[in-house]
Amino acid sequence: MSEEPSEPSEPSELSGPAEPPVSAKVSQPSEPSEPSEPSEPAEPSEPAKVSEPSGAAESAGVSKAAEPSADRPPAPRQPSSPDASPGAAPQAATTMQAAASPATTAAPHLPQAPPPRQAPPPHPGGPWQPPVRRPSATAKLRPAAPPPAPPAVLAAVLATAVLSALLLGDGLGVNALIVAVPAALAAAFAARAAGRRLRPWTAIWAVGGLALLAVPALRDAGWPTFLALVSAFALGSLALHGSRSWPGVLIGSVGILDSIGPGVRWGWLGVRERADDSRGRWATAVRTTAVALALLVVFGTLFASADAAFADLLGRLVPDMSIVDGPWRTFLLLVGLVGALAAARTAAAPVRWDGIAVKRGKPRARMEWALPLIVLNLLFAAFITLQLVVLLGGYDKVREATGLDHAQYARQGFWQLLWATLLTLLVIALALRWAPRGSARDRTLVRAVLGTLCVLTLVVVASALRRMDLYVDEYGLTRLRISVAAMELWLGVVFVLILAAGVFGTRFLPRAIAVSAAGAVLAFGLVSPDALVAEQNVRRFEDRGSIDLDYLRGLSADAVPALDRLPEPQRSCALRTVQRELRGSDSPWYATSRGEARAVEILRERPVTVDRGTCYGLGTDGVREGEREGEQDGYERDRDAYDPY
Repeated sequence: MSEEPSEPSEPSELSGPAEPPVSAKVSQPSEPSEPSEPSEPAEPSEPAKVSEPSGAAESAGVSKAAEPSADRPPAPRQPSSPDASPGAAPQAATTMQAAASPATTAAPHLPQAPPPRQAPPPHPGGPWQPPVRRPSATAKLRPAAPPPAPPAVLAAVLATAVLSALLLGDGLGVNALIVAVPAALAAAFAARAAGRRLRPWTAIWAVGGLALLAVPALRDAGWPTFLALVSAFALGSLALHGSRSWPGVLIGSVGILDSIGPGVRWGWLGVRERADDSRGRWATAVRTTAVALALLVVFGTLFASADAAFADLLGRLVPDMSIVDGPWRTFLLLVGLVGALAAARTAAAPVRWDGIAVKRGKPRARMEWALPLIVLNLLFAAFITLQLVVLLGGYDKVREATGLDHAQYARQGFWQLLWATLLTLLVIALALRWAPRGSARDRTLVRAVLGTLCVLTLVVVASALRRMDLYVDEYGLTRLRISVAAMELWLGVVFVLILAAGVFGTRFLPRAIAVSAAGAVLAFGLVSPDALVAEQNVRRFEDRGSIDLDYLRGLSADAVPALDRLPEPQRSCALRTVQRELRGSDSPWYATSRGEARAVEILRERPVTVDRGTCYGLGTDGVREGEREGEQDGYERDRDAYDPY
């Protein structure tokens, strides 16, 4: 019964000399096999049926035995039943070997049946297949999709969109705060529906963001307003996400942008679900709104035509709408709608940006890490020692060596010290990444070295501010100078927070620095930098008799109260541009800041009196022609040009 594996290598022994190929037997139509017989030879436990000599049965048995060789390994041989006859056993064994040998030994020589074909995967760019969506990098950070937007959220979102279209098209003032209130309510309703609780840091971010929106309501200057709006947006995004780590604070401040698309889909699902549940109520609401608007328009027009005072009041309260402003108002409507939906969607299911882990660097050995920083500390100490000598009265020696006066000496070093302060922050961040942290002694070394560097940097910050003070006293205050001085002062606050983190822990540091930045922007806007610039230059004119009118006339309406103290004609020349801009603007009450309203009152009481030619007769130092030393024939000689830096 057994055969050697090498013997069936000849094809004549496997297929038989007088029999046609197996495929020919199976495909012959003249000898159809009965339906019951082809399934029986597949069972090797019935040798009597396998050994039938009929052509149909044999062909069916061979084909059934050969088919498993293409898809699965052949079934193991089973011994013949003990109750089979002695004559039938050899014949059954021979037939089984002939049926099994093509599947086991003829596989390398006979063509194999191909595997079943599988459908090709859909091509992402194929024209007939839908695009394959791959999981994004932030998929693990995203929570489950919230339920559709509830009615309270949809109402607050609609109010935000309508107020945006009505109020934001005429400028910025208290209208920014008015539009932000319903958007904040939509986010609060969505968070409550999702089961989120109000946490202390969330309240801090939210209150800070709303406080920053008070800057455009109080100040007319555009650059503090821009900083306040950007900071308010960042704090609002942080309030919705509740981030606390460095990646969470940095990405979470703009993370609301990630919810623009999901927010629109989420709002649409909420509208569709509510529309399906209450079709009759929508018709009632539309009819009620239409009737109310019709009554307001009819009776409001009658009352406005009957009383001029009421018409003026109504004109101030109602936004001025025109067909020309249609595209702009529509754009503002969409911005308010999409922004409110994104805020509400983020509040319902915020992305957990804190889940982004930043791998720490490999800790270095103590000397390898500490030696460069100790050298840097020594360099800082040497520089600070020289600064103390200069600030305490040793400037004469420095002037003899350099030939620079106070203003030139201050200007030469302020910008370098500002860059040194910024680079020190980068050095501290990289040092913390590779700092040794294996034992308590390592932590003590890190605190000592970096703490010393922070203290020395604070002295550098004080030196830079002193240089700016000397420079401003010589050349006057400008927007650029007050801005960089404010930035240097905030960097000093950051170093103080780093020192506190070294003592109390770094858990609060990312959020504390974000709060300090927002507080600095809020303070910068509330103190009115344009008013400070005008105030300082007016004092210099009172002390020295020179003022740069060309620069001061470019300030905003916030500078009017300080410039109003100048004598004529300097006062009128400084306020001429502001008065022309205020008369040309017809901003409604909600787009008028407090600084602009105060300037209008001052200029109404004391309008500009001098003409344009008189102002041209004044130079950049505010002195009439012929009154300066070194001037001849109306031209100036050897007068230093104004330095904006």
